[in-house]
Amino acid sequence: MEIGNGCISKKRKLVEEGSLDELNEDLLERVLSWLPTSTLFRLGSVCKRWKSMADSQSFKLACSRIPSRDPWFYMVDADLNRSIVFDSAKSSWKRLNHPSLLLRDHNRDSIPVAASGGLVCFRNMSGGYIVCNPVTGSCRELPPVDPGQSLLAIAMNAYSNYHGSYKLVLVSGDLPKLSFKVYNSITNCWEEEIMLRRNADDCTKSNDNDDDAVYFLSTAGNVVVTNMQRSPSKQYSSVFTLKDGEEIVYFLTSSGRVIACNLTQKCFSEYPRLLPVFSEYSIDVVECKGEMLVVVLSEFFESASLRVWQCDPKTKTWNQIAVMPPAMSHEFYDKKLDINCVGAGDQIFICLSSAELCSYVLYNFVTNRWVELPECSVNGESLEFMSALSFEPRIEASV
Repeated sequence: MEIGNGCISKKRKLVEEGSLDELNEDLLERVLSWLPTSTLFRLGSVCKRWKSMADSQSFKLACSRIPSRDPWFYMVDADLNRSIVFDSAKSSWKRLNHPSLLLRDHNRDSIPVAASGGLVCFRNMSGGYIVCNPVTGSCRELPPVDPGQSLLAIAMNAYSNYHGSYKLVLVSGDLPKLSFKVYNSITNCWEEEIMLRRNADDCTKSNDNDDDAVYFLSTAGNVVVTNMQRSPSKQYSSVFTLKDGEEIVYFLTSSGRVIACNLTQKCFSEYPRLLPVFSEYSIDVVECKGEMLVVVLSEFFESASLRVWQCDPKTKTWNQIAVMPPAMSHEFYDKKLDINCVGAGDQIFICLSSAELCSYVLYNFVTNRWVELPECSVNGESLEFMSALSFEPRIEASV
């Protein structure tokens, strides 16, 4: 793991001068809890007092009171048995120790499918779920669950990192018959399956066969199929929002329609299509600051365009809120790219991948900057990632 050696050196100097050493335990914990997560791992090498403090529950409690931490993005590539992250605070790649539970035979090649707070959820080949803190390596295998009907979406929401309070939501079925199950970490069990009814105010009701594959000729004369080809880790991708006391899970159908499942009201609704079904585009849904957004890569007039859209809940119309500079997006034209995106606060991490190109872009809403990230190299090997999940690097996050 990459470490802030300069920061630690300064702390050593402060200890030698006695300024920090004179603080009482409670105040010292509160001061050090603000250090970047990658630096917290080196506290034990400063002095015995700091090592004892770093291992204490009171220090973890102090860390839990930090409102937020800059996100890390857990990367997914062909080798599922290693942990690579991108640290957004330091704009650098890191390799973490892969959790030992995920290296056992029945859990090998487990795919990360959801994340929230400081936790990431993995799904093994037999349909079992493992929740993990990638920073500490602590894991919990969830009780087995009957998959029931066809699984459509997996969402996660962590309510308290320190107390290990979180929910895992599975949405299953075939439109218009949808249902969901919830795992509650407090009770350590799956709750009863609940059916979802269609929202009576849903005016965008589509034909139930609308998600059947449709084939058509592109402008280049190629045969194109409307069903999206998603990365395995994004097959059940969805986002969870909590707004006005209502829990909502959003996910994409195989043809790119957005479905909103209101778990509180036990109903679902469909959003209008952004583009006609006979269009070439790649789409993903993300959550930023509690809002559901859609990212679309499309081609028009021999150029590519990457835009971010938000839907007005009252009028059910889509409004563009960000667009990548054409000079950047033009590079993606005719590359047959699949985009896989994840939101984190004011940022969106975008993976663009195909047989011809692999690129990663970080967009910041506050600065309105689109930054292409450097390639990741481990032991001289250049790695290519299909997708990413965002989480906060928290040593106190409990499974």
